[in-house]
Amino acid sequence: QVQLVESGGGLVQAGDSLRLSCAASGRSFSRYHMGWFRQASGKAREFVAAVTWAGDWTYYTDSVKGRFTISRDNAKNTVYLQMNSLKPEDTAVYYCAASRNWETEEAEYDYWGQGTQVTVSS
Repeated sequence: QVQLVESGGGLVQAGDSLRLSCAASGRSFSRYHMGWFRQASGKAREFVAAVTWAGDWTYYTDSVKGRFTISRDNAKNTVYLQMNSLKPEDTAVYYCAASRNWETEEAEYDYWGQGTQVTVSS
């Protein structure tokens, strides 16, 4: 069992940076691959980035490559999403999620946080 709590969202201007954090409880955190998803108003939730349980491999959706960086610190039971050069189209609720499988499909993730709002003004 893993409980996830996101933080770090807020209102920023285009071009600014934000770092999201996702704190996990439960001793099995390091056994899970971790992902970030986002859901804009009126749209389906979409995959953003994922990191392996060891932190040695990452994967990003094309729209955030070169701007976002996912990382994790297993000693702190925390996964991060560093977001640079933010654009208005990045506005969404961001969720972290945990999966035992290396996947980008939402259905493959077993545990979810409650989400944190990111709003990017132009």
